[in-house]
Amino acid sequence: MPTIALENVSKFYKPKRRRKGPVHIDMGVEDVELTIRQGEFVFVVGSSGSGKSTLLRLITGQDKPNQGKVYVDDKDLNWVLKLSRNRAAVLFGKIWQDPTLIRKKTIEENLALASKIALGRESPRLVEVRIKKVLGLVGLKGVEKKYPVELSIGECRRVELARAMIGSPPILVLDEITANLDDDCIWDTLHLLNDINRRGTTVIMATHDSQYVNILRRRVITMSEGRIVGDVQKGKYGDVLEREQKLPPLSKLGTDLI
Repeated sequence: MPTIALENVSKFYKPKRRRKGPVHIDMGVEDVELTIRQGEFVFVVGSSGSGKSTLLRLITGQDKPNQGKVYVDDKDLNWVLKLSRNRAAVLFGKIWQDPTLIRKKTIEENLALASKIALGRESPRLVEVRIKKVLGLVGLKGVEKKYPVELSIGECRRVELARAMIGSPPILVLDEITANLDDDCIWDTLHLLNDINRRGTTVIMATHDSQYVNILRRRVITMSEGRIVGDVQKGKYGDVLEREQKLPPLSKLGTDLI
């Protein structure tokens, strides 16, 4: 089962050129050393702009590092993804911050497209069975013929989760999946993710929902200014552990983690 490892990974973004003044490089993440083993449930926390989303994109191969390597089971992720275009969909189920359901397609059509990308061409009957299964897992039986606009925000997020799971990937990577949801929807989503994780799926989730992180007490990775400043098993939101790496003093990190 896949183990993810990031070794000395940095990612920076070049801003648009300016006619005058110095050019500042925007660091996404810097000198990240991280290992996530199959079956873990990991929260990635930190303030906006701390590097959470960049870290998730690097883990899934969505972004390539400017320095260092990302490995899946000791194999360079970039090399793995070059072997097959759909390899990322086989390895990773992904949900990003912005809604990505196709509004003019039914839920069934959205999921069928995801199934084709992840698994290639299958018989219509097999695809139908697969769609019913994942919708049942997220508690949305009977919505196949509906359009996204007919569902609530929470229901659409659950459809996105069903879509992420349709190829039975070993790893789920979720970026603020609970944003803009009410407490009941958040609890339902987290209970669902807990159940999925118990079945062996790795869950890596960036979130600002501190109270739920504190209640669930899973592994918590805290980021600040593109660097990992905390990595705590059964941690709480904002837990910070100093490492041997070069890090800014903890006194300068306090306001960044609120």
